[in-house]
Amino acid sequence: MPTRLPPSIVRALRPARHRGVCGVALVLAAVLLTTTAPLSRPNVAANGMAASPEPLATDVGVAILQVGGNAFDAAAAMQFALSVTYPTAGNIGGGGFMVGLTAEGETFALDFREEAPAAARTDMFVDADGQMLQGVSTDTHRGVGVPGSVDGMLALLDRYGTLARADILAPAIALARDGFTVSYALAGSLSRSERLRRFTTSVQAFGLADGPRMGDRLTQPELAATLEAIAQEGRGGFYRGRVADLIVADMRANGGLITHDDLAGYAAQWREPLVFDHAQYQFITHPVPSSGGVTIAQTLGVLHLQALERAGYHSAQAISMVTEAQRLAFADRNFWLGDPEFFDVPVERLLSRDYMEHRRRLLPQDGLAGLSSGVSHGPAESDETTHFTVADRWGNVAAITTTLNSGYGLGAVATGAGFLWNNQMDNFSARPGIPNQYGMLGAEANSVQPGKRPLSSMTPTIVRRFGEFYLTMGSPGGPTIINTVLQIYLNVTVWDMDIQQAIDAPRIHHQWLPDRIDYEPFAISAETQRALEGMGYELRERRSLGMAAGIRRTPEGFLAGYADRRGAGTARGY
Repeated sequence: MPTRLPPSIVRALRPARHRGVCGVALVLAAVLLTTTAPLSRPNVAANGMAASPEPLATDVGVAILQVGGNAFDAAAAMQFALSVTYPTAGNIGGGGFMVGLTAEGETFALDFREEAPAAARTDMFVDADGQMLQGVSTDTHRGVGVPGSVDGMLALLDRYGTLARADILAPAIALARDGFTVSYALAGSLSRSERLRRFTTSVQAFGLADGPRMGDRLTQPELAATLEAIAQEGRGGFYRGRVADLIVADMRANGGLITHDDLAGYAAQWREPLVFDHAQYQFITHPVPSSGGVTIAQTLGVLHLQALERAGYHSAQAISMVTEAQRLAFADRNFWLGDPEFFDVPVERLLSRDYMEHRRRLLPQDGLAGLSSGVSHGPAESDETTHFTVADRWGNVAAITTTLNSGYGLGAVATGAGFLWNNQMDNFSARPGIPNQYGMLGAEANSVQPGKRPLSSMTPTIVRRFGEFYLTMGSPGGPTIINTVLQIYLNVTVWDMDIQQAIDAPRIHHQWLPDRIDYEPFAISAETQRALEGMGYELRERRSLGMAAGIRRTPEGFLAGYADRRGAGTARGY
């Protein structure tokens, strides 16, 4: 049976004040949500669709659509709801990226990535000998970046929202204040998290001393109070005032760097999305400091799709072709990409036809594996990230990827404020040549600097075909995000899969260094594995790569949504 919207959320939506829409109709629409038909996979709907890794958050998105909100209203409501119901990655204490497509055809990108505090220094995570200080960037308050999620969602609502701010936050507030039933997945995740148990505030917030168990009711009153402050005061309810005082006090008490000035000075940034054409498709994705769009564009620019199709799905030849293209693209990613406000990222050069041809000539011609040690740049994040997406009946589409970095971020709940801290500073390069927790190497372009935003693999993506919305997708998974999005696209466009097949299909991954192919169970047959090893590739099986969510427009004009079988998420529409 599908998850039903709790009565507390339905009640919370009753005061909805839509600009120009009758309030009675909104109430009726919210109530009708409780009588929806059983879920199909993929779910197909005519009027709107939401997909996320957590069922209650998905239900919140659909409820907002049903009461007359647009995709951007629903996306913001889902972001705030995820901070309550999906604490491993949903957040108001982290940040992320968004790409959007409006009903009028406008495209935009919103960067609400965390920033380095003003007190941050380039050498803050290395010792006097230049060696990495183990655990400082991931396990202490010094690794916390200035959170961007709250300002990002409020900026989105200010520009594109249609519902009142208080109505957008009402479901999340109700979930935090009144509580929700702990699922099997959440109970297991909380019980296994050693990061949370290191901090008394987290043990108290999640009842870890003796639970929570599946079926328990989890309330988060401090988080509810913080969300209420945001609902009432907007940006000032988080970045100034009582909550800001709590944040700074927590930082001072635990050796963190964030000050009142850091909070007051933070602002989400509107950016021009990275838009590029591939065959009859147009990609709309986030520009740097997201690295995904550039890396996918380079990979596709080097790949010969007709040869890929002739090779056959997940054949040794096809896997080799994709791997060698990824090897070149990730080598450039790790050297050239960073925050464009601090480093002159040569995107136009990296994506030029001449440069693509130059890189294509570096592909192995002897049928054997290339070597990452022999591949450098050209002359020119967490496994516990989360992605969700919404499409509405008017043609608006929102794709958001957001994260705390590690699962549960730092693992520490901010004292008195109820939200989890990120440990996003680990996404900077501690120094060139030192890998972060995901094995990603970095260069000067991604070094730590005050006010700088770290490079990210988050890749929220919208695809148009012949000028019309066709597909939106994204995933968590650190650097595997990039290849997850790439493979979903190839699965749909080259291998003719529907959205469910494309997302569920087993995945492979290569990121330049370490020089190996990671693959999920059943992604590679025994025969193909022997062939790849004979070509010189090192292979490693991994339980899971990514956890995607996506929406595709069907040939009939309906919306087909799907959340990855690898998680407990849902896609629902109406």
